[in-house]
Amino acid sequence: MTDVLRFSTALRALLILFAVASGLAWGHASAADPTIVTAIRHTEEKKAFRLELDLAGTAAPQLVLLRKPYRVALDLDDTVSAVKLAAISGSEVVRDMRHGLVADNRYRIILTLTDAMRPDLEVARDETGSKVVLTLVPGRDADFSAPVALASKVAEPAAQPSAKPGKRFTVVVDPGHGGVDRGATGDGGTDEKSVNLAFGLALREALKSAPGVDVVLTRDDDTFIPLNERSAIARRAGANLFVSLHADSIRFKDLRGATVYTLSEKASDSLSREIAESENASDRFAGSEWDQDAPEIHDILVDLVRRETESFSEHFAVSLVAHLKDGGIQLINNPKRSAGFRVLRAPDVPSILVEIGYLSNAEEEKLLTSGDWQRKVAKVLAASIVEFARHRTGQPATLPR
Repeated sequence: MTDVLRFSTALRALLILFAVASGLAWGHASAADPTIVTAIRHTEEKKAFRLELDLAGTAAPQLVLLRKPYRVALDLDDTVSAVKLAAISGSEVVRDMRHGLVADNRYRIILTLTDAMRPDLEVARDETGSKVVLTLVPGRDADFSAPVALASKVAEPAAQPSAKPGKRFTVVVDPGHGGVDRGATGDGGTDEKSVNLAFGLALREALKSAPGVDVVLTRDDDTFIPLNERSAIARRAGANLFVSLHADSIRFKDLRGATVYTLSEKASDSLSREIAESENASDRFAGSEWDQDAPEIHDILVDLVRRETESFSEHFAVSLVAHLKDGGIQLINNPKRSAGFRVLRAPDVPSILVEIGYLSNAEEEKLLTSGDWQRKVAKVLAASIVEFARHRTGQPATLPR
């Protein structure tokens, strides 16, 4: 099939029903009028692999590169497929190729490679639809040195309709504890739940002027929310980032400074393990209906999403530590750490936990309750979030000075 077919509204609806009923791309697309994959072809010559997709509708694909093994994931938002995926046989470049919906609105094709390849992604659009071309040529291991999302190059037709608004970025800010769960308490009587909420509100205010960035708070008052529900709020909001704010009390009274945590099954150190155990104990205030983890889904597509999410979480955590340092925020030694925080377990939302400081330190308790300090830290956090949003969406999001 070389021509892109013209689809009427009725035929588009039939193709959507066919795709879902056939199990070719399961789930539900979020858009009222999603893009439809109408043809998939692949060719190979001299270790150069070419994948072509014909689509009815617009296409703005992205690539995600991952190692161990080398994999390339081609993502298309608000898209369903009405075609089967041809099996890979005898390829010197691609071992395996699969496809499916990895989120309610994201269609993905995964290519598992025999070796490192250098990808090139192009899109051609006309009045009838889009054509996506992914070309893989021999590359280097350095091309996969860190997970990265690559936007496509778009060849637009001469006449274009009015531009659609850019893709928005949603960050869910999670002030830890609340309600019956007071969290830690400083020697001066400060409750952690109040500090966390104050910083959450300050961060929302700092992000208010960021174009293309939407902020959702898990709580904006003194309310108790179980840990699983906090991450569920992020997933329901379609969050691109989840930031949980805390200010613990620990047995080392002299220790002060911010710490940025990501999720890991094994804690990076004893302090991280103790803090994770303390934070995970918050659910002792929840009823039995909340005392369960989200079910595990054993699927290669979902597993890839989970690994991708962890990679983006690490990327943001490292960037945030640099922003905090440059912004004059004191950090503890080795400020990027990890542990098994239950609140960070959403498989498809990059998530971090920030210990803004420690209430167990008398000087830091004073800072944590200072409105000026809260606004200063919030400004640094906001700048880091906006930079992350810009990289993820390709939109020129900046904060006014």
